[in-house]
Amino acid sequence: MTERWVLNASPLIALGRIGYIHLFSELATDIAIPRAVAEEIKAGPTNDRAYLALRDDARYIVETHFVPEVLAWDLGAGETAVISYALLQPGWKVVLDDAMARKCARSFDLQTKDTLAVVILAKQRGLVNSAADVLRQLLKAEFRLDEKVIREALIHTVGEMWD
Repeated sequence: MTERWVLNASPLIALGRIGYIHLFSELATDIAIPRAVAEEIKAGPTNDRAYLALRDDARYIVETHFVPEVLAWDLGAGETAVISYALLQPGWKVVLDDAMARKCARSFDLQTKDTLAVVILAKQRGLVNSAADVLRQLLKAEFRLDEKVIREALIHTVGEMWD
């Protein structure tokens, strides 16, 4: 099955921080990173793994126009670009963590994923031994996740416990 994902900065930065940025290319058939997202990442620390990945391999960076209806949501440039790209390129799922951006995407009937969903999918496909361990690493790297949401997601999707 073809999986086409257009990525926002937060999932790239978060999974990059803990050495799991490779999951995107292993889980998705096609990846797109709008230029606005790439610019946001490039404005960050030059030793950031997402920054280094984009510096070393720009093939995933794509141009897109902002869709006026998405602009009306007053999201950040990256989120607006991700959702606009998916609207202009049917069949692409958006991968972003911001709650308002996910709400916006769903209002346009776009399929969404967040960092938690990417980790769960990686466990389901055998790419990580323990989703809980990866999520613990994310928390240690100062990625904000609600532990109640983590607990429920782990139990209901991969049968792992969160203690």
